[in-house]
Amino acid sequence: MKISKQARRDGKALFNLCKTPAGLDEPRVRATVRAVIAQKPRGYIAILSHFQRLVKLEIARRTAEVESAAPLAAALQAAVTANLAARYGAGLTVKFAVNPALIGGLRVQVGSDVYDGSVKARLADLAAGF
Repeated sequence: MKISKQARRDGKALFNLCKTPAGLDEPRVRATVRAVIAQKPRGYIAILSHFQRLVKLEIARRTAEVESAAPLAAALQAAVTANLAARYGAGLTVKFAVNPALIGGLRVQVGSDVYDGSVKARLADLAAGF
């Protein structure tokens, strides 16, 4: 579904109203969606679609997924969390997972940023000729 420029502008304006210095305000987001649904302005489905996209991107930008081949010690988890907070700011949600396929190292994804220091990625680079 193609979204008009006006719907994009309206969705972005609604999104900006829901942002606070601390991040996205969830009660404001819910109230905004309810208000738009109640008022049903012209093109409200496209407006809400773009608004939803912006909210999802903001949530992904504030979430870090850290994968390792083996469970990380609490001290190492704290160090990784501190480094990510220093780089991306406070309020970052960090999720740790174990992925034995990595063989060793870490793979960190924050929004669209991916840092892959795993043995699996290095072996793939060697196989590709780097």
